[in-house]
Amino acid sequence: MIRNTVITAAMSALLLATAACNTVKGVGEDIQSVGEAGERAID
Repeated sequence: MIRNTVITAAMSALLLATAACNTVKGVGEDIQSVGEAGERAID
């Protein structure tokens, strides 16, 4: 029972991650925006 819940949660997380940034370029843009937001917070 617990194993099925963990597998379901992992698959859901993978699906959401894939939908959020479905290309390598999208991942790079996401990382860049996080870095820029961090720089703005520090300044």
